[in-house]
Amino acid sequence: MEKLSDTEINKKLEKLEGWEFHENSIQTKFEFEDFKETFSIMTRIAFEAEAQQHHPEWTNVYNTLSITLSTHDAGGVTEKDFKMAKTIEDLIQIQ
Repeated sequence: MEKLSDTEINKKLEKLEGWEFHENSIQTKFEFEDFKETFSIMTRIAFEAEAQQHHPEWTNVYNTLSITLSTHDAGGVTEKDFKMAKTIEDLIQIQ
């Protein structure tokens, strides 16, 4: 997978509300009702991440989930990250 340029990344981010390009990755933060709801969505994301063979860097504190996506093999952001970000957005919308 080839690393995207800053211009390509910023253009793609226009379609992902709440995501930002920072420190060679795309990042976002979600807030849910409580820990149980947060952990539930993390579990769903984990199954999709495994299926895509692309695992997010994330942290969870009570009802907040922070996600960072970057393709380490490419040294930055690739199409793979945007595919995972879209999957995450879709999972959260159907919750």
